[in-house]
Amino acid sequence: MAAFDMVVVGSGGGPDETNLSGYLLKPHDAAWNDGIIALEAGSGLGALRQIMKRNPNIFGERPTGTPFTPLTVYSNVKCFLVTHAHLDHISSLVMTAGALGGVRKRIYGSTQALKDLETVFSGRVWPKLATYDENNSSFQLVYHALHTDGKYEAIFPNISVRLMTVSHGKNHIGQYEGACFFIRHDPTGREFIFFGDVEPDSISVEPKNIAVWRAAAPKIPHDISTIFIECSYQTGWPDGQLWGHLSPEHLVQELVTLATEVVIARKARKSYSGPRPHKRQRESLSAEALRGALEGVKVYIMHCKEQFSTVRPISHIIGDQCRELLAPHQLGVELLTAEQGMKIVI
Repeated sequence: MAAFDMVVVGSGGGPDETNLSGYLLKPHDAAWNDGIIALEAGSGLGALRQIMKRNPNIFGERPTGTPFTPLTVYSNVKCFLVTHAHLDHISSLVMTAGALGGVRKRIYGSTQALKDLETVFSGRVWPKLATYDENNSSFQLVYHALHTDGKYEAIFPNISVRLMTVSHGKNHIGQYEGACFFIRHDPTGREFIFFGDVEPDSISVEPKNIAVWRAAAPKIPHDISTIFIECSYQTGWPDGQLWGHLSPEHLVQELVTLATEVVIARKARKSYSGPRPHKRQRESLSAEALRGALEGVKVYIMHCKEQFSTVRPISHIIGDQCRELLAPHQLGVELLTAEQGMKIVI
């Protein structure tokens, strides 16, 4: 049963500024003109204009004579949902902040992401165009913090979000906090997982991905069957130069960890109906035990960083490398690449 429709405005991780993280989302049973969630806001109006030139009916057929432009689409956005405030995830939000029509729009994100975004909308880098004051109608954009309390918060009709933090490498201050969203269609209970930029637990000073996998495992694949996760670099990229991102080797290991948690969760359901202890040692299961554990799950990789040195798109190269490394594990997962201009039904 389909729960969501998504249009990929951009799925790259830079440095190609024409294809940056940006996804438009709505409930499957609603119309695009009923309202839209902008999930990340790297690429925006310019990228969408090119997509709509290639595929004028990507949002469905429009009545003849009805104006329908990228600005129309983004004016119909009801809220933005951002994982963190790096420029490749917020640049279109910033550039269009003074131009978007329609209703006032909330910007949802972690407390830290919104603090970082405030430094952009400060009156110095960019005009102060957002506020925390819900009652100040002179601002079109309103900050609204999500919290890591394990709860889902409604952000849109029939859609709720749970925030979990992940590690996105280190900067001069210390560990950089990123985010992962569990996005739920409330009427059906169907969810998908959307990661921002994330580093592998195996090299992280503060491993946090394991908590995401443990939260997801009991719901796979009946409630959660789709995961969006980055894979920025190609096979063989040095760990010391990942800068808080994943490569195919690490992505595969993260999926093996997820498969392990899924098998453990299924065993726990069979043997004990009570809650599982939150703290326990990681278990190592045989390859045979993990075979088919992720059957029915689709993983879309994104945020592949263009190197401008390959004939084939970098996302195709990285996708093939991931599939080659995944194949011997026989987890049953279907690995796809999120491509700019793609329409995805979840």
